[in-house]
Amino acid sequence: MYAVILAGGSGTRFWPLSREATPKQLLRVFGDSTMIQQTVERLNNCVPLDKTYIVTGQKYAYDIKRQLVETCGYGSFKVIVEPEGRNTAPAIGLAAVYIKKRSPNAVMAVMPSDHVILRNADFRKVLEKAGKLARKGYLTTIGIIPDRPETGYGYIKKGASLTETEDLQGFRVESFVEKPGRKKALEYLKSGDYLWNSGIFVWRAIDILTEIRNQMPDLYRGLLEIEKAIGKKDEKEVLNRVFSTFKSVSIDYGVMEKAPMVAVMPADIGWSDVGSWRALDDISEKDEAGNIITGNVIDIGSRNSILYAGKRLIASVGLENVVVVDTPDATLICNKNDAQDVRKVVSKLREKGAEELIEHVTVHRPWGSYTLLEVGNRYKIKRIVVKPGAKLSRQLHHHRSEHWVVVSGTAMVTVGDKTFNLHPNESTYVPISVSHRLENPGKVPLQLIEVQSGDYIEEDDIVRFEDEYGR
Repeated sequence: MYAVILAGGSGTRFWPLSREATPKQLLRVFGDSTMIQQTVERLNNCVPLDKTYIVTGQKYAYDIKRQLVETCGYGSFKVIVEPEGRNTAPAIGLAAVYIKKRSPNAVMAVMPSDHVILRNADFRKVLEKAGKLARKGYLTTIGIIPDRPETGYGYIKKGASLTETEDLQGFRVESFVEKPGRKKALEYLKSGDYLWNSGIFVWRAIDILTEIRNQMPDLYRGLLEIEKAIGKKDEKEVLNRVFSTFKSVSIDYGVMEKAPMVAVMPADIGWSDVGSWRALDDISEKDEAGNIITGNVIDIGSRNSILYAGKRLIASVGLENVVVVDTPDATLICNKNDAQDVRKVVSKLREKGAEELIEHVTVHRPWGSYTLLEVGNRYKIKRIVVKPGAKLSRQLHHHRSEHWVVVSGTAMVTVGDKTFNLHPNESTYVPISVSHRLENPGKVPLQLIEVQSGDYIEEDDIVRFEDEYGR
């Protein structure tokens, strides 16, 4: 079995912890590992690492690789980089052509990168059973057995039974149902005929491509062109050109709702899509008062609340059914019952073009990180940390000059045609429109303070000449 992990989403429902540059799958929302790390770890003893494909966008690819190296070591997992987001049908089709190239009859399990599953062993058993249906030609989806009248999920209505074992049953899918109102959701729960749509699928690569051909012929023709280019010199050029022509369509709408051989495997695996802060109620440990408390928090007398802090202290007194999430540049406070409305806050931030929607104060890069300390009229101050042996790109800026002051470590600096070392308490100046580069030749992290000054000080004022990371 192969695994395809979809990690291209830029969801911000966990704002202010999640941002467009650091979506939920890259965060430690539940446990000590990030959600993408947990998704890969969950497949242990089920899918070999060299048969694991992660589909993501360019802006997340490096962080995903870095996190998975932390978890798996320098393994042979595959990262497929989408030129741009086009929803799940093109992403899944793209992964399917790569897998089909290796093994035409291969079974592939497709799953999101940002869900929580509490019972991993049970999940692996479900995948194994679903794989048997997939080998019979069924496009199989995993349906979660509901335990409440949930209005935030789509539903799957079971049809005729396909298989029966001691602990699992497979069924034909009678229909896919949109998110219901509470009254209808209660009817679904009582009937026992409906399952939550988890967005987890199991099928043969050749079967999903056949249905894409039948239901989405334009997508199929483009995928064939990409498949022919795999392994050739123009592979990247063809991928970029063809992928940009695909329409943004979900696999559910584009294929699953119309395909003739669709099955569902019911599952009770402790699943949650962690769609809002309130979802932590289902997956996190609580104190005696029903609170979920993380980070630097002092609480007195609160009940049934979620209190999430970083380094800065949160002091709370007598809260009831409240969510408080604090980050260095933004704080969320809302009633638990209104947690889904965080998306409305995100919409307002997007209208304003607010930085608090895009990135955190500390931003990770392949070479290290920088932390924004202060921004004012025509100036910006950062703390930059460069990993041992790492280097920034050789670059220039048309609208700003920079001063660098070394705090710790050794900096190798190139300004124009001159290269020299700087040590703690030493500094240099980089004029506007002069090429420059910063490197750490030492064995300890390099830390410095950068002061930018100019009439435009945004991150896109960069002209790169040489870059170790292919940006």
